[in-house]
Amino acid sequence: MANATVPESQPQVQAAPGGRKVVDEVSGWLRVLDDGSVDRTWTGPPEVLPMMQPVAPYAVPRDGHTLHDLPGEPSFRIYLPEVDVGDREGGRLPVIVHLHGGGFCFSHPSWVMYHHFYSRLACAVPAVVISVELPLAPERRLPAHIDTGVAALRRLRSIALSEDGALDDRAAKLLREAADVSRVFLVGDSSGANISHFAAARVGQDGAGIWAPLRVAGCVLIQPGFMRATRSRSELEVGDSVFFTLDMLDKCNAMALPVGATKEHPFTCPMGPQAPPLESVPLPAMLVAVAENDLVRDTNLEYCDALRAAGKEVELLLNRGMGHAFYLNKFAVDMDPSTGERTQELIDAIVSFIACH
Repeated sequence: MANATVPESQPQVQAAPGGRKVVDEVSGWLRVLDDGSVDRTWTGPPEVLPMMQPVAPYAVPRDGHTLHDLPGEPSFRIYLPEVDVGDREGGRLPVIVHLHGGGFCFSHPSWVMYHHFYSRLACAVPAVVISVELPLAPERRLPAHIDTGVAALRRLRSIALSEDGALDDRAAKLLREAADVSRVFLVGDSSGANISHFAAARVGQDGAGIWAPLRVAGCVLIQPGFMRATRSRSELEVGDSVFFTLDMLDKCNAMALPVGATKEHPFTCPMGPQAPPLESVPLPAMLVAVAENDLVRDTNLEYCDALRAAGKEVELLLNRGMGHAFYLNKFAVDMDPSTGERTQELIDAIVSFIACH
């Protein structure tokens, strides 16, 4: 069993470039150096590197969509499906605001692993997809990531309310023309799903009048990074993968949670005793996607049970035989029939959820 607090890391001191020492690390993903800097050079299996390559934006359509970057606070990556205006309800499309995973500590929305899935989802719905660039721990700890998720919604609302001719960036103009901000869906992967829960709750607490015309119509939490201080059965029984290990689970949360917090903190355990009762949390309709062979499977299921007990609208999708972030592994999706089928199952569930809300 784990201790009741986030375990403190005690790695062996290692050499780093420039004579600096490694004082903490998340296996393969990042190293914290003795001068306080963070090295996110990938040191794991080299076959993973192609999935971390950035995809450049393109204004000429590819596979039924265009891709645009919109720098700012926060920065957006925008997928615009090629849809006839006459096919859009009211001339506009629903909006997916994507909050990426990475244990709060690493990854970027421009990576191939996100691109191949969210470009496909944009065309399948069809919807405008906005991937938000999030801050990273340990340089910035929670709630900075949640603040950024809320800021992304605020920026989207501001763009929607801008007058003709007031926007200088072409990407912002295209977003304003295409987006139906009365139907915004927060979609988060792993730790991004944690962020989605709390960003939606903040919008709900503010009330519809504050955010109009923007409305968060639903949330899709994909394998959220929820946990407790004690190990769940799935944490003990499911083996590690290159995308997700118990070491990553422990180290990332130690780096991301407020100093002194335990795994029972609401940011990682919104159904726990330290969190406000879910009955009191204003949440939209939820779709929670759980992978059967995932370390956090049992806490994901516990979260769904807690939502139901609190009277919330929640739909559960269980992807049989799959592990954490399976749908982001482009090579498995393309080459393994089972992974491809389960990925299509996930996309179909999201499409159906959005159509119903």
